[in-house]
Amino acid sequence: MLATDLYDLRKTLMQSGVMFAYSGYMTEQVRLAVGETLKQKLSMEEADTKTVRSVFAVFVEQMQNVIRYSAERVPEEETPEVTELSFGILTIGKEGNEYVLLSGNLIRSEDTERVSEKLREIQGMNHDQLKRFYKDKLREGPDEYSQGAGIGFIEIARRASRPIEFDFAKVDDRHSFFALKANI
Repeated sequence: MLATDLYDLRKTLMQSGVMFAYSGYMTEQVRLAVGETLKQKLSMEEADTKTVRSVFAVFVEQMQNVIRYSAERVPEEETPEVTELSFGILTIGKEGNEYVLLSGNLIRSEDTERVSEKLREIQGMNHDQLKRFYKDKLREGPDEYSQGAGIGFIEIARRASRPIEFDFAKVDDRHSFFALKANI
């Protein structure tokens, strides 16, 4: 049964066009290692330089989003040698000629409306508007909820070939699952 179940998961992923899937605890060290593997795979597929840069940039932003904001994390006092150990999922695949990057993680349900507002605003912008918004945000600095520069979602949208997609699924009274999709 073990081999059959695992093979069925593999087959489902392959049928969905997924060439890379990671589900588990993420750290900056994992991001670096997986990033190198991703670069190698993209160069083997002979993707053009712009596409490789865009896929890699979106991968980095999505993984950093999980690392920084996942509500499912190991407390730092349990892992003093690792600053952040956060659980999430990330897949990279192809649909037709486009690369598709999906990420997901638990967030506090009370944060869904704030995140949704931010993403809806970005979804409604064209490329030029995103470029201006990105520059404005860099000048303003991060908002109170940001653990980085506050431009991750904007960077993903700028690199995407179509508007980013997102969704939330209520998990329990305190948490929702956040999913984000970008096509390159």
